[in-house]
Amino acid sequence: MAGLVIANWKMHGSTAAVAEFVDQWNRLPPLGHVDTVICPPYPYLAAVADAMTGMVLGAQNCAEADQGAFTGEVSADMLADWGCRYVLVGHSERRSLYGEGDAQVAIKARRVTAAGIKAVVCVGETLDNRESGGHEAVVGRQLQASLAEVPAAELVVAYEPVWAIGTGRVATPEQADGMHAVIRAHLHEQYGDAGNDVPIVYGGSVKPENAAELFQCPNIDGALVGGASLDAGSFWQIASAMGAGRA
Repeated sequence: MAGLVIANWKMHGSTAAVAEFVDQWNRLPPLGHVDTVICPPYPYLAAVADAMTGMVLGAQNCAEADQGAFTGEVSADMLADWGCRYVLVGHSERRSLYGEGDAQVAIKARRVTAAGIKAVVCVGETLDNRESGGHEAVVGRQLQASLAEVPAAELVVAYEPVWAIGTGRVATPEQADGMHAVIRAHLHEQYGDAGNDVPIVYGGSVKPENAAELFQCPNIDGALVGGASLDAGSFWQIASAMGAGRA
């Protein structure tokens, strides 16, 4: 499978920043052997969709409901209508800041896949989990509950160790690859052979400086990139490193 690199802009951006990113990105050489996805804040979905080349549109979250009296929410069907092909579900910030649990994540993931969009379901452990040796069990429980009735064909799993998000710390390639192998085993247990085809991407302070080393790991299929995705050149370098590893 081609590599997959996803830009998560979080709550960053402006009309001017989007225009600058698009202009820089469209001037860069095309990439091979890698699929690139950009997840801007909702207000900039249209601007990105209309102007980008070689990039697939994604969203950072969606509602649990299809429609109704839910002020401020955006449904998966609406995102599909905008042309989104990926949606992040259960990002660690959604879990920690807004109290989203595994059952809620599973509902959202099912809504996303029912709308014909791929669900990027995020899992990961805290530093306490890692240091106590319980990280594999924690991620295993998240996978079992968060993927309930979610079809493998429309699924991407993002492993994001919470202790390495926005902290400047990054899991060593050995730590990241080891957890990806654990996740692959869980996916095989849940889905059978179909679980072998689910992309597993790494998220946790991925930068141009560490991307190539991470992407050399056999169990890492791509990256979910935060801060380093706000600059077109930086994100292109990461995606290029992924493509080089799949050539």
